[in-house]
Amino acid sequence: MSSPALSISGLAKSFDKPVIDGFDIAIRQGEFYALLGPNGAGKTTILRMIAGLLAPDAGEISVLGVDALKDPVAAKRLVAWVSDEPMVYDRLTPLEYLEFVAGLWQVEASTARHRAEELLEWLDLTDVADSRCGGFSKGMLQKVALAGALVHEPRLIILDEPLTGLDAGSARKVKDLLREKTRNGITVVMTTHILEVAERMAERIGVLYGGRLVAEGTLGELRTRIGGGHTTLEEIFLDLVTARPTETAA
Repeated sequence: MSSPALSISGLAKSFDKPVIDGFDIAIRQGEFYALLGPNGAGKTTILRMIAGLLAPDAGEISVLGVDALKDPVAAKRLVAWVSDEPMVYDRLTPLEYLEFVAGLWQVEASTARHRAEELLEWLDLTDVADSRCGGFSKGMLQKVALAGALVHEPRLIILDEPLTGLDAGSARKVKDLLREKTRNGITVVMTTHILEVAERMAERIGVLYGGRLVAEGTLGELRTRIGGGHTTLEEIFLDLVTARPTETAA
């Protein structure tokens, strides 16, 4: 039996007070998983720990069988991280940026060029491939950042609000690209406040509140849990989080 794409147990993180408290999850290879939660539930903190950008206070993180805390470099080679605020060098063109990122991952130059051109075409960026990123809109920068995250062909893609700032056409391109990746066995973990996107794209959905996973399952399983056969994800989400005591997290 293959290892889970992502396995987390007992994850904990505190700043001034606990933010993540005993978080556990297991996500299959090739699965599209949506992690939902109100503002301050701890979603970004969890994703940053998975990506190796933030050290947990306790717990274990495994990426495709690699212990991400004991061997962070090996784990990072398997992971792509895209934040909700794209971080791209203004003075580089999209093509230069992708080739630069590929070089950091020691991807051979001709392979890097081919992957970069393919990703730029996927995301409708070919026409601006040689234009400086400094004049791009946030939506265009988001697509460049996504392409940069994928150029080393990661096995686990972590996305924090990936559709922020995208127009409808660009959002569709990104969604189509992510579907193609999961069809090829790549795992996608995404946070989003656009519940319709989670409802349509995710195979399983986890609801985070106060640093804990309070519900998880397919849309059908979540509907059964709250007793509403035709309930929307929005209604399920509100049912799970509105009746709970107020807690804050980062």
